Amino acid sequence: ERSVGQFDTSELDLQLAAIERAGKQVILSVGAIKNFGYPEFFVPDHQLERPLSEGSLVTPSTHPALLAGAIGFIRKVVERYRDRASIVAWQVEHEAVDPLGVEHSWRLAAEFVQRELDAIRDADPSHPVMMNGFLPTSSLVRLSQWWRTRDQGDSLAVAARVADIVGIDYYPRHGLLALGPRTLYLDGGGLPWQKVLTKALVAGIRLRGKRLMVSEGQAEPWEAVTLPPNPGHKAMFSCRPADAIKNYNAAMEWSAPDAPIYAYLFWGADYWVLRDRSGDPSYMKAIARILAEA
Repeated sequence: ERSVGQFDTSELDLQLAAIERAGKQVILSVGAIKNFGYPEFFVPDHQLERPLSEGSLVTPSTHPALLAGAIGFIRKVVERYRDRASIVAWQVEHEAVDPLGVEHSWRLAAEFVQRELDAIRDADPSHPVMMNGFLPTSSLVRLSQWWRTRDQGDSLAVAARVADIVGIDYYPRHGLLALGPRTLYLDGGGLPWQKVLTKALVAGIRLRGKRLMVSEGQAEPWEAVTLPPNPGHKAMFSCRPADAIKNYNAAMEWSAPDAPIYAYLFWGADYWVLRDRSGDPSYMKAIARILAEA
């Protein structure tokens, strides 16, 4: 939305056309405030008079104009693409009610997101809506996420209440702090008590009758820098090619005969291409092995 009421869909049109030529399916994230892709905040200046206040909760009553703009944008996108054969579901926001990492501490209220969700369902009652949330796999991240979202629950909790499909963003190992050539990592996904907590979360989602998917399965490094490094003849510890396979296999343990995982979306395709073009096809080969044996 380059200006008020002026929408440019040409790039998305091209992407969907390419996807449909390849015979693939799409869950289209309509935003409208947060979306994946750093820095995950994409409100145009003409829809926001002043920056959102840090530490605040963005509600329909505190930001009625922003909500109206978001709903208008969502309706435009859904009405344009709802009849495309490739579209199998919509996504509203990205980790909808969580703060934006360490960049911003404001959060969307669950009521704000519910109004966006209602707009999607009103414009297209025939497709399900997916909402995603970050799965904490270490005690430090779990405690931090609970504390920062304790008033209304985190994005996974809200998704379990209101979405049709709950998407888990699964990153079991990531860089915390870089000290010269060394990096401190959080890596708790394999610990017994973390597995118990994750299985309890999955069971709770299914008890609500929701479908479960992995909306982001870690298949590229997450280091203590924004852009993943590309070292020659080496792999970053946060996600080596074998770890992409390990992460997939771990998530498949959440599947059940009567309630299989709806989908698993790998996060990191652009990194695999970068590595391949740099002479290292190992990430590409790891994903190809998963697809061949899945």
